[in-house]
Formats: sequence, C-alpha cells, structure tokens
Amino acid sequence: MSNLLSTDVIASKIYMIRGKKVMLDRDLAFLYGTETRILNQAVKRNILRFPDDFMFQITENEAKNWISQIVISNKEKMGLRKRPLAFTEYGILMLSSVLNSKKAIQVNIQIMRTFTQLRRMLLTNNDLRKKIAEMETKYDHQFKIVFDAIRQLLTPSEKPKRRIGFHPHED
Repeated sequence: MSNLLSTDVIASKIYMIRGKKVMLDRDLAFLYGTETRILNQAVKRNILRFPDDFMFQITENEAKNWISQIVISNKEKMGLRKRPLAFTEYGILMLSSVLNSKKAIQVNIQIMRTFTQLRRMLLTNNDLRKKIAEMETKYDHQFKIVFDAIRQLLTPSEKPKRRIGFHPHED
C-alpha cells in the first residue's frame, strides 16, 4: 500500500462525533480517489444500506466543532458548503458494496485494519491503567508502614518531660 493509506493517515481522518468513531464523506472520497459528490450519489442510490447507526449527516453545531478541530479558516474554499455525512465503521464496510472498484476494496481493507488497530491500542491502554492502579494499591500499602513509622517519630511521647534549670521550691 502507498503512504496515502498508512495507518497514521487513516487514523488522522477518524473523528469522534456523537460518541462514535466516524470518517467523513470528503475524507473517504479522497482515500477512494473519487469526488465527494460521486460517493454521496452512490450512497443516496443505496440509502437503505445506510441506517442511522451506519451513517448520519452531522448537525450545524457538530460541523462548527469539527471545523474548529481541524482549523479551517474558509469553509467555502474547503468544499464545505454542505454538512458532511459521517460514516461509522459499519457504514464504511457497507461502502465497499456500494463502491465496487478494486481501489475501494483495498482502501476499505486498510481502513478496517486501522479501526482494529485503534481498538487494540485502546484495550492495551485500559490494561495498562489497571496494572498501574494495582501497583498503586500494592505500593500504597507498603508505604503506609513507612509513613506510620515516620508519624510515630514525629509524634511527641506522652511521658512528662523533666524541667531543666532552677526551680524555686513550692510550699
């Protein structure tokens, strides 16, 4: 695969919208080597294949948030006259049946590998967090003994201290 289809390039085009990892129509069209309008036409001709959990059009507010994330100064210049379509992982899989070309199939395979790799990385990070939490618990217990010993050294003893110096005799 070319550098165009590296995991890093694909991962940089995955956004979190509505709590879902999605790719936008314009980025997918670029990866597939087609125009956004052609990709969207193919989707509209096969709209029954794309329920809401496969694809949705982002809201005006979501579009503003997305634009601010990628720092686009002129949305007209960037071809953003319409709100983009967002495709979930399932929607991207469905695109391979709508866009039936060798390049589309190769791109889809690479995108699916990227989603899988991102999932694996997320699981690894969760495992790492659990191990750190276990270590903190284990070491907090061991250090508790040290802290208790230090507290004992810093706490004054309860024996009355003998006064030093001259004391007049009291009757």
